[in-house]
Amino acid sequence: MFSPEGPRLRELAVQVLSSVERGYDLLAPKFDHTPFRTSDSVLDATAVALRRLGPFDAGLDLCCGTGAGMDVLARVCRRSVTGVDFSAGMLGVARGRTGPEGPTAGWVRADARALPFGPAFDLVVSFGAFGHFLPRELPGLFTQVHRVLRPGGRFAFPVVAPPRTGSLEHGMLLGFDMVMRVRNAVWRPPFVMYYRALRFGALRRELDRAGFRVELHPLPEFGRRPDGSPRVRLVVAERPVEQQAGRGPSAVPVRPRQAE
Repeated sequence: MFSPEGPRLRELAVQVLSSVERGYDLLAPKFDHTPFRTSDSVLDATAVALRRLGPFDAGLDLCCGTGAGMDVLARVCRRSVTGVDFSAGMLGVARGRTGPEGPTAGWVRADARALPFGPAFDLVVSFGAFGHFLPRELPGLFTQVHRVLRPGGRFAFPVVAPPRTGSLEHGMLLGFDMVMRVRNAVWRPPFVMYYRALRFGALRRELDRAGFRVELHPLPEFGRRPDGSPRVRLVVAERPVEQQAGRGPSAVPVRPRQAE
């Protein structure tokens, strides 16, 4: 499951018994050698799909981790890209991978549930982050994303079709979530990472309620399931332009503040 450069079992145990923030600080140096990092194939397919919708001026990678999603933004944004995460350790690794070419890159340590920006972005992306939010937190999270997008801006993220009930993969995810729930019932602080918590129907409803117009773009690189549905979709949620009526536009972010 992990490459030789990845974390050892003892390291994982220490990380999972920490808070989410502290756990990722500890995992950061080896994170790119774990299966928790979004694969290059998904990142590349997302970039291809976004090129057809762009180009964009300013992009934000929500919960950027070690910065893999920033590489996607750099391919489709012309002026600037920003990564935001609450783990100082992950941001430290991300800063170290920034290349000299492409749009201007910046990094902000902050909580995604309280983004320190105004409506400054044309594109927000996120990869593999939603399992770290409880279902009741999604409405607030999507409201934050809606708030930092300019009218006409888009919020995009890939969604993999859930495994078939009864399959080995389904059983593994179910077992992982069960272990995490037991851990959080007996240990504090909690470590929120529930990979089965995200239901597509609920996700779309919350995006609608936050004011987005939602489209689904199949990623053909991953083929289709036996029932004909795409194995991977790119969710593209647009902040409609007409929502700006009666309000003066603002493209200047507020002064970033550090996460607690």
